[in-house]
Amino acid sequence: MMINIVRRDPFDELLRGFFVQPVGLQQNTDKRDLPVEIRESTEAFELSAELTGVRKEDIEVQIDGKVLSISAERKASPLREGERLLRSEFGYGKLSRSFQLSQEIDEAQAQARYNDGVLTLLLPKKAVAQARRLTVQ
Repeated sequence: MMINIVRRDPFDELLRGFFVQPVGLQQNTDKRDLPVEIRESTEAFELSAELTGVRKEDIEVQIDGKVLSISAERKASPLREGERLLRSEFGYGKLSRSFQLSQEIDEAQAQARYNDGVLTLLLPKKAVAQARRLTVQ
């Protein structure tokens, strides 16, 4: 019989997802986190998030200025009558990540696509307001 010992930090789990992490900073991640790849061009950000085993109905994306938040839930499939679960190494539960981007996102033009367990977000940048000089009359 094999016993798996997992180190948990309850305080870390309590705070997970409550703070916004700037994109450029490194952070410690583990396999429970929602892995992402973020690319930037002059016009937009493109984010890909691995959400294997999540139904698209269970994914939520929120945009608030420069802050992008993704949350999802992996649900276990119920056992059928007469079945018993011998071993499960899949992770289930709620996942969430938040990012502070370097520029505000144009929410009206943002697009989300979910295919083969990967969520892809195309997030156009809002046009930066140009300073305007007023003529004194």
